[in-house]
Amino acid sequence: MAKLKRSLSLLEVTSIGIANIIGAGIFVLSGIAAGLAGPSVILSFLVAGFVALLTAFSSAELSSFITKTGASYAFTKEAFGDFWAFFAGWFVYFDEIVTVAVLSVSAAAYLNALFGLSSSQTLFIASILFPLAFTLINLIGIKETGITTTFMVFIKIFALSLIVIFGCFYLINHFSISKFTPFFPNGIKGMLNGAAIVFFAFLGFNTVCMLSEETKNPEKTIPKALFISFGVSFVIYLAIAFIEVGVSDWRALGKISDPLAMIAKTIFNNEIFISFISFSALIAIGSVILSSIVRGSRMTFAMGRDGLLSKSFSHVNERFKTPDFSIIFIGTFAIILAGFFYDDLDFLASIVNFGSLFTYLFIHLSLIKLRETKPNVKRGFKTIYPLFPIIGAISCILLMLYLNNNAKIAALIWGGIGLAVYLLIKLNHKKNVKLCRGWDLNPRRL
Repeated sequence: MAKLKRSLSLLEVTSIGIANIIGAGIFVLSGIAAGLAGPSVILSFLVAGFVALLTAFSSAELSSFITKTGASYAFTKEAFGDFWAFFAGWFVYFDEIVTVAVLSVSAAAYLNALFGLSSSQTLFIASILFPLAFTLINLIGIKETGITTTFMVFIKIFALSLIVIFGCFYLINHFSISKFTPFFPNGIKGMLNGAAIVFFAFLGFNTVCMLSEETKNPEKTIPKALFISFGVSFVIYLAIAFIEVGVSDWRALGKISDPLAMIAKTIFNNEIFISFISFSALIAIGSVILSSIVRGSRMTFAMGRDGLLSKSFSHVNERFKTPDFSIIFIGTFAIILAGFFYDDLDFLASIVNFGSLFTYLFIHLSLIKLRETKPNVKRGFKTIYPLFPIIGAISCILLMLYLNNNAKIAALIWGGIGLAVYLLIKLNHKKNVKLCRGWDLNPRRL
């Protein structure tokens, strides 16, 4: 059986987790969410963070005794078998491809703004160069990916800390209650629509579970890394959301793709600081592209190893010890998607999240099932059962209902394709089994 190399420490796993959480969600989509929710976007982050936290608790318990790579896919396979595990992995993979494409287009937009470029040609070229570059880094090795990610995380945490600190000073001197009223301009529905969008900002924490087979002492390291990466990101998100609303008009935030650059212009009024924030946005988005490719490629690696996709996906490069075919596959599709929709970020962003909410739902259901069927398995961490997984499952379903219709249509189409792929794989497997039995019964054919 193909195996990956255990080389990641707590710091490196946590860095990859933070890298995959803090990215386009706060640097790009927080503005779109503010346009939907108004000042109540602060509650949107709380609601989305609460749902993600419940999933983190369930993931922490499951990862403390299921240490195969695959995260939600591996958990679902253990609890419900191949069929539902396939769809858990299939939908995560879709979200990862779209996520890399969304982030690549976002990074290209920030790059153009940073260097004062405006042509569609430069936007197109940058949109495909970002996933290409980070695909190559992923191919070199997980240790190198972890080191690169750690460096990028420190830069963006520093930049966001500057916004929080100077933003607080700005609000002390310029605070206006009118910025926060009416708090629900589009009602509770608008707040929940915003929560469904910014849930994207919390998706990355599950990448930590995907690294179980490449982490030292995963039973203890993975749960710790989960909660550290989630906690750091959650505090920063709430602070940034409050500052965004307090500094700018929420209507203006909803119309731009670089809300933090807009905030920086108001707070700092200094070109050097503004350029640094734009540069940090590039670093932040790049780190999520890097870790999203890690997550997506490990998903297909696990599915290929289990025979739910072509065995080619489980190939491990002898030199770099990385799942090279899986990495190249996700990188190629992300490049195609980014190149095709490089000037339509809104559409790309609208079809993300359904897949992740679907698989997070199965994380909670898997925990419930395995608590009943395998109650005596040693667990390095236990959540509050059954309260947290039940509330978490219901919350995932509710957020799915408030997603954009584009996401629901895309999920239906992708699910249909997945069903066809699954049936073809199973049919091919049955044919191979019959062929092998035929050879066994007729040894003279050998």
